[in-house]
Amino acid sequence: MKVEIEIKLRLVRKLAEVHRELSNLGFRVRKRRVFESNILFDNVKRSLRKHGKLLRVRQVGRHGLLTFKGPSEQGRYKKRWETETPLHDGDAMTAILEHIGYHAVFRYEKFRTEYAARVGGIVLLDETPIGNFLELEGSPRWIDRTARGLGFSTADYINRSYGYLYLAYCRERRRRPKDMVFRNHARVSGQ
Repeated sequence: MKVEIEIKLRLVRKLAEVHRELSNLGFRVRKRRVFESNILFDNVKRSLRKHGKLLRVRQVGRHGLLTFKGPSEQGRYKKRWETETPLHDGDAMTAILEHIGYHAVFRYEKFRTEYAARVGGIVLLDETPIGNFLELEGSPRWIDRTARGLGFSTADYINRSYGYLYLAYCRERRRRPKDMVFRNHARVSGQ
């Protein structure tokens, strides 16, 4: 198990500008832009959510990933332990989870590009149905230095999940929350 330390930053700049800024700071694309489909699972009592835990099946092309995350520690950074394992068949894992009492409670999609520098953490550029975000994952010192280099301050840090951000987005627009998915995947992905 590893401890994940991260923050999100909401982007208002054009993506081409963000790509240039990351390049100027020495970041290079480590994983090209891919489409991710994520399903969060819980039981009927919502026990995982009540205890700040997360159980997720992520599908990226033909590759799947099962993730379990523990509760977040309160603070400037989102800090929680997680464990993950690759899945050869995400549909089979979904069926297994449903048969043992877990069901899909939230689906969300995004396009993700992963950047890395020679040392430090990673920067994830997420394009979501509710806007674009950077996720900075690394030590608190590295996160602060990288955020400053990109023109952000600690006041810009978001330590919440996409599920939480989606609910806030729906409340602001007086929309009934459903799943955070793209309406037209083909149009968004350029296919």
